[in-house]
Amino acid sequence: MGFPKLFISGSLFYTMPMEGYVDYKRRQFCNDVKCPIQLLLNQEEEGSEKYEKIRQICKSSCIFTTYQFHHWLIDKGFLIVKPKND
Repeated sequence: MGFPKLFISGSLFYTMPMEGYVDYKRRQFCNDVKCPIQLLLNQEEEGSEKYEKIRQICKSSCIFTTYQFHHWLIDKGFLIVKPKND
């Protein structure tokens, strides 16, 4: 079982596992919407020089909006959670 993930200022923190839920897999959105940049990344070996150059496009100039990503998460049934004490 995985851990629910919280993204805070570009960092990834793990919390307690939530039974009965699945985690969002890295780049799941990008692959599902067939992002042309992700399709290029998929052709390269992760960590290679060419891969990292292509990846910089994602990091600095993503062609999708947070609005699109957020609504994709909702449409796919993902939940965004945080600990009650925060």
